[in-house]
Amino acid sequence: QVQLVESGGGLVQAGGSLRLSCAASGRTFSSYTMGWFRQAPGKEREYISYISRSDGTYYANSVKGRFTISRDNAKNTVYLQMNKLKPGATAVYYCAATRGLGTPRPRDHSYWGQGTQVTVSS
Repeated sequence: QVQLVESGGGLVQAGGSLRLSCAASGRTFSSYTMGWFRQAPGKEREYISYISRSDGTYYANSVKGRFTISRDNAKNTVYLQMNKLKPGATAVYYCAATRGLGTPRPRDHSYWGQGTQVTVSS
């Protein structure tokens, strides 16, 4: 089992940058595929990116070229660097973990953090 805690959200102007962090408990962090999702009010949870156990990275088309996911297994932490943020990126951002292969489907992830709010002003 793993517990996840996100941090790094906040208010940023359009075009700005933020780096989100997700710290995981437990000694088996490296055995999980880690993903980032976001959910805006009134909308479904949306896949952003995931990073596999072997550090393969995958991105939704909407963030490709602007967002970068990375992990530090020594620190049990996964990061999401977000550049050139758009007002439509305003949402609660969640990290999630799965022991399976990377997947954009929220229901395939067993563990979730509590989320961190990102607000992008125009």
